[in-house]
Amino acid sequence: MQTSSHLSVLVQKRAAQYGDREALIYKDFGGDRWKSCSWNRFAATVKTVSNALLNLGVQVQENVGVFSQNCKEYLFCDYGAWGIRAVTIPFYATCSEQQIEFMINDAKVRVLFVGEQEQYDKAHRVRTLCPTLERIVVFDRTVSLNADDRNTLYFEDFMKMGEGLPRQTEVNQRYKEANRTDLANILYTSGTTGNSKGVMLTHGQYMAAIDANLKCVRVSEKDRILNFLPFAHIFEKAWAALGVTVGATLIVNTDPREVQKSMRETHPTSMCAVPRFWEKVLIGVEQKIESYNSVMRRVFHNALAIGRKHNVECVSRGKKPSPILHLQYEMVNKTIFSLIRKELGLENANIFPTAGATVAPHVEEFVHSIGLDMVVGYGLTESLATVSCDHLDKPYTMGSVGRLIDSIEIKISEEGEVLLKGPTITPGYYNRDDLTAAAFDEEGYFRTGDAGYMKNGELYLTDRIKDLFKTSNGKYIAPQMIESKLLVDRYIDQIAIIADERKFVSALIVPDYALLEEYARTNDIAFGSREQLCADTRIYLMMMERIATIQQQLAHYEKVKRFTLLPRPFTMAEGELTNTLKLKRQVIYRNFSDEIEKMYEE
Repeated sequence: MQTSSHLSVLVQKRAAQYGDREALIYKDFGGDRWKSCSWNRFAATVKTVSNALLNLGVQVQENVGVFSQNCKEYLFCDYGAWGIRAVTIPFYATCSEQQIEFMINDAKVRVLFVGEQEQYDKAHRVRTLCPTLERIVVFDRTVSLNADDRNTLYFEDFMKMGEGLPRQTEVNQRYKEANRTDLANILYTSGTTGNSKGVMLTHGQYMAAIDANLKCVRVSEKDRILNFLPFAHIFEKAWAALGVTVGATLIVNTDPREVQKSMRETHPTSMCAVPRFWEKVLIGVEQKIESYNSVMRRVFHNALAIGRKHNVECVSRGKKPSPILHLQYEMVNKTIFSLIRKELGLENANIFPTAGATVAPHVEEFVHSIGLDMVVGYGLTESLATVSCDHLDKPYTMGSVGRLIDSIEIKISEEGEVLLKGPTITPGYYNRDDLTAAAFDEEGYFRTGDAGYMKNGELYLTDRIKDLFKTSNGKYIAPQMIESKLLVDRYIDQIAIIADERKFVSALIVPDYALLEEYARTNDIAFGSREQLCADTRIYLMMMERIATIQQQLAHYEKVKRFTLLPRPFTMAEGELTNTLKLKRQVIYRNFSDEIEKMYEE
């Protein structure tokens, strides 16, 4: 087992140990062939990036932005920047112009790396609104630059600035000066009022998190780790650093839509994922089984029952299966389950950390039943990912989020909020002393905003205290911000955003009935009641067009994908509004549960 080292020299240390062994597997932008990068080449490229950044004048603890989907260049820039004690700020590849403008200006970013055409175009359009932004570096050579753009260069030209390592003496000096309190990242997370807040993450946090995780997860140099969650997500960023620490091979998946294809082509042993990924796997398997004849369906369901008894009812609870049950499981595992895993590309499966949202019990049971070790966990950006997770050498309970990792202290407040303290917890929010002060209690515990409790050494979450939603894809959604944007439309009187633990954002909308009725009459849309008016397809399409126009500035995962027009308003009489006319969300969800569930039908 490796021990963590400062991220500034981590790749160099692994290269000294593993040399020409494979470190990265990747595809070029637009390419269809997997390529390989050795540890020596990885380390050499990182050094070149460090030298090139120095030639751009990047200072100690200066903020460098990376606005891209996953790619090998992303890793080169992260480790290259850390090598000169710079701070990297990852932007999701799908961020809106408004979001990147805020982050660039808040962090005073001078150098910004971008991935493909979409990211370059957005960065170029906001450049005049970002006074500190001096240089854009484009990863993808096929990107078309604006004709009047004189301050952007392609990554290969940027690399020429570091060829021959002209500033390596200075790089070496920065290696020596690097310390645990240096900032490694600032990760911006959604705020309830719309603007993001920058979570500061130090090298010491990374080192503590890696050391703690290595005590409870079995991952080694033998692993092939698929990176398909965005590197802008702390879960993937920390998991990749853990992989580099142990000398595992990283498989960099650039297009998240092709993750299952990548799995079949590269045969990873491990990957971190959000619950929605496994939900899709389950749906795919069920659809395939439904195409079989009745005999085969019975065989499969019987195999699942055996897998559940063996892996869920016995192994997960620390019990030894009976000899007969174990024999039955070995038979279905070598036949039916092995075929499922092969179809997924997971013939050599090790572990699969899963977090970012609540895992549905039937999904968790299915994954375990077919012989895949899903490691359910819980964490936040502010905790540098993992707070707790299933420890495979100890009993674990479906529905819990596992046991605390080493070094984390937990306290449950009188209100039931989970409070945390330890070396992996953020020192605070960038440029926001007010938010930092509010985030910690008088004893220095971080307020997570999640309600929960401990039972038999495991953590269970019950609700979110903060009015901030998280989709089943792990993206944070600020409902009040979206609602305030849509409420500017004259046809919308009230709106309740639905997103928490859901795969996309939807909305319950109370229209302005007088205006809607006037629109219907003007456009010859007959109706006999509000129910008929709200259910009319032509009305729905009109509202959809208006909503699409308003939410153009939102990131794709924040946009309302489906909505329902309600024939009655939210009222205090029904318990849906407070005395100050604020939404009582849980009451609304309960009163309109049928309408909500219909919006999420496949």
